[in-house]
Amino acid sequence: MHGIPHIVCDVMTRTVVALGRDAGFKEIVKTMQEWKVSALPVLDDEERVIGVVSEADLLPKEAFHDGDPDRYSELRRLSDLTKAGAVTAAELMTAPALTVHADATLARAARTMAQTRTKRLPVVDDQGRLKGIVSRSDLLKVFLRSDEDIADEIRHEVVARLFPDSVEPIRVEVRDGVATLEGRVPDTTFVPVITRLVRAVEGVVDVDCVLVGPPRRADLEPL
Repeated sequence: MHGIPHIVCDVMTRTVVALGRDAGFKEIVKTMQEWKVSALPVLDDEERVIGVVSEADLLPKEAFHDGDPDRYSELRRLSDLTKAGAVTAAELMTAPALTVHADATLARAARTMAQTRTKRLPVVDDQGRLKGIVSRSDLLKVFLRSDEDIADEIRHEVVARLFPDSVEPIRVEVRDGVATLEGRVPDTTFVPVITRLVRAVEGVVDVDCVLVGPPRRADLEPL
């Protein structure tokens, strides 16, 4: 739909497996293997996300499996040592959970993942209840939009809104996600604005803005 940014619920996976806080260690490992995932959200009794258990949370049990750690290891890896002795999801999970709301923009979700180096985020509603999960690959789906669909949105939602009375039409072409705009605008101060707006259109890879100002009037001949 033109003019409305794509949001997380447009691309998220709605079928999600989750754990209760009392799920045991072997149950967690088995669930990860069956669903081929590396992390699982943990829910309370009201289906609110309270944490996430990942493979990284499970590994300390194996890392300390071959003997008691020395004093230096105990101090240096206290968190891992604690998790090595954990047996339930509530003890193993990383909390509070890093989540994203279903109505958040894809850009916000992408920034959160990039800043925290997270591969996926549980998607929640306003009460924190689990609604889905969004992954890096889900966020990249916007780049599957057709070039013509992207160009059409730029023409109608960017160009037409900024220059509704333009005498000379601005040409918009999109190829492999790269948007090219050519033509004249009433004021070249609009160029950075239109470039920024076009770049914000979902699916745009880059922008080549070749816009110029109105033609100069010829100097009057001296009398």
